[in-house]
Amino acid sequence: MVRSFFRLTSLSAITLLVLSLRPLMADDAPAVNPDPLDVRSLIAAGGMIGAVIIGLSIAMVALIVEHLLSIRRSALMPPGLAESVHRSISDGHFAAADKQCREQPSFLAYVVSAGLQEIGLGYAAVEKSIEDASQEQAARLYRKIEYLSVIGTLAPMLGLMGTVLGMIRAFSEFANKAVPQTADFAPAISQALVTTLLGLGVAVPALAAFSLFRNRIDEYVAETSLLAEQMLAPYKRGTAARSAQSDAGEVRTTERRVSRPPIPPVTVERGAKP
Repeated sequence: MVRSFFRLTSLSAITLLVLSLRPLMADDAPAVNPDPLDVRSLIAAGGMIGAVIIGLSIAMVALIVEHLLSIRRSALMPPGLAESVHRSISDGHFAAADKQCREQPSFLAYVVSAGLQEIGLGYAAVEKSIEDASQEQAARLYRKIEYLSVIGTLAPMLGLMGTVLGMIRAFSEFANKAVPQTADFAPAISQALVTTLLGLGVAVPALAAFSLFRNRIDEYVAETSLLAEQMLAPYKRGTAARSAQSDAGEVRTTERRVSRPPIPPVTVERGAKP
């Protein structure tokens, strides 16, 4: 399903990019549109830099849709997994619990499975393994959404590049003509303003989506870690009970040793004085 989604997204991105480049590759000049905010007019005025920004916008939309599908509670914590694994752990069937986690790969399953791998070393080792696995998966999710931050940073920089290039062309036209007219360098200024608009139009939703997914990851990581600890709570209670029984046995053994009758003192027979 994920592969078909990426394949469809890639085809759509290529199609939109080709359509956006058609006015640039045409031999005839594009017709003048009275509406300066028309999409085709903006694309034509944006030039190659505008086409690159449009490509970034397509990638941004694809990433947002993919993150909406993958970074959600039902995907990270499949319903029913916590209950079934908790029952297996309560019954002492740790191998069955690990098998259930492997059959439903997810954030929660990976964290609990990592803890089950250290089940024979005590709860301290299990808890440390859970924390390490949770941090590892959280880092992967953060790296996944970093592309939105990169797009949000690059888009306005490309828009600024187009602005500088357009202003250079505008002043070049102004310097080469003795009596320059406004219409001579207006297209260059228009291109500069259009690229700035396109860059900001991509950067704003990209950074907003990045902040949204970052907060969502923080929430789900904390919730998953807490749920994993609750799933392994029966093992923790069993370990504590065995430890208490062992300590009680040691105390009783010590008491028995103390209650033994003391060894009678050695009687020193005093010999006759020479």
